[in-house]
Amino acid sequence: MVLALVLVLVAGSLYALGRVDHWRGRDRVAATPSPRSLSVSLPTPPAAAPVATPASGTLQATRVERLLSRDLSADLGHHVLAAVAGTSGAIVAQRGHGAAVPASTNKLLTAATVLALDGPEKRFSTRTVLSDGAGGSTVTLVGGGDPLLATRPAAAGSYPRVADLTTLARQTATALRAAGATRVRLRYDTSLFSGPAVDPSWPHSYITEGVVAPITALWADEGRTANGLGRVADPAQSAAQGFAYALAAAGVTVRGAIQEQTAPDGARELAHVDSPPLREIVDHVLEVSDNEGAEVLAHQAGLASGEGGSFAGGVAAVRGTLAGLGVDTTGLVLHDGSGLSRANRVSPVTLVGVLQQATSDPRLAPIVSALPVAGFSGSLDDRFSGGVTAGRGVVRAKTGTLTGVDSLAGYTQDATGSPVVFAIMADHVAVPDTLAARRALDDLATALTMCRCG
Repeated sequence: MVLALVLVLVAGSLYALGRVDHWRGRDRVAATPSPRSLSVSLPTPPAAAPVATPASGTLQATRVERLLSRDLSADLGHHVLAAVAGTSGAIVAQRGHGAAVPASTNKLLTAATVLALDGPEKRFSTRTVLSDGAGGSTVTLVGGGDPLLATRPAAAGSYPRVADLTTLARQTATALRAAGATRVRLRYDTSLFSGPAVDPSWPHSYITEGVVAPITALWADEGRTANGLGRVADPAQSAAQGFAYALAAAGVTVRGAIQEQTAPDGARELAHVDSPPLREIVDHVLEVSDNEGAEVLAHQAGLASGEGGSFAGGVAAVRGTLAGLGVDTTGLVLHDGSGLSRANRVSPVTLVGVLQQATSDPRLAPIVSALPVAGFSGSLDDRFSGGVTAGRGVVRAKTGTLTGVDSLAGYTQDATGSPVVFAIMADHVAVPDTLAARRALDDLATALTMCRCG
């Protein structure tokens, strides 16, 4: 018997349901049944540890293979891959071989990498620095690669509690008055990340149609427009303009044009605001499948690994870090950190390996609690309905969705109490079958939940 920790506790579920669901933009407090407890072997997290319970034995390969062999082609197309294992050890059963387009399940790889490199408590700072010259005092807004930096303070009780430019402007204004400067020039520095701002493998329409913002070390509200529809053309410049308005409201006059410029050496810090800890950022990114947030985290992973804050640096960091963790990366082809690229290829074996590592490596533990709960939260809040209700509150998984691509990777617990780690991928789904494909994925995950496979 392996000592395991309860993954989806009733108390934890109520906590999750009590938060504002950013993915749907509505309060998730509702009179719904509590998710069933799910036992998997987990490391002791940095916060208060949940109650430990014993888990049943290993999975029986023949029973799992029987589930994976069902005909799924009518809904999922002719290219379906799957892998199932316990929370440790070899793959128990597998369907197909090779790799498939991962879509947003790719975010699991990004999250594991940046957590392993930076640690769950890492915070990213946005700073202002002051320099003096012949033209007078200059304030430089220095981007620190905070993916969740906002324009204004968040509402009380929001989660995660993000940093914001308005607060930074007020702190900066106080420091400027203490220094006797109330009229300044404003510059902004995005040099932490290197180009390009748009992944070359993305369709051009991603930018023109506002699917994703250009990736930069400085932005506010992830480059979204004021009404939340679409993205601004230059997120860094827009953030600097918003910061200038906030400075003016705080009593500091910004004179001249706002320009991009690297902060000069020796400039002294005026103020800074820090992001939430990385574990909370990962929680947000995985729960709501935040593409921009994932790309910034991939750039941060590139910096932490020494490969550079770029798309290429992030990809190199993922490959090297996963290999160092002992994850099988056979067939891995990556171009970005979010899964937006259709040129990405990931094996379900790799996804299962990352999920297994998250149950044993304390640095990666936030991944487990971040995954949406079937029928309750994030990108799974409206899934596992109809005839697949047995999986509601038990399956915890990351979705992957592009046109023609549907994937699901995560954890469940079978009818004997044995923990199950799974990844199911389909990248030849006919567009008219999109909803049926998602139901088929939910059905298969539910079948693993109902199976007496342990």
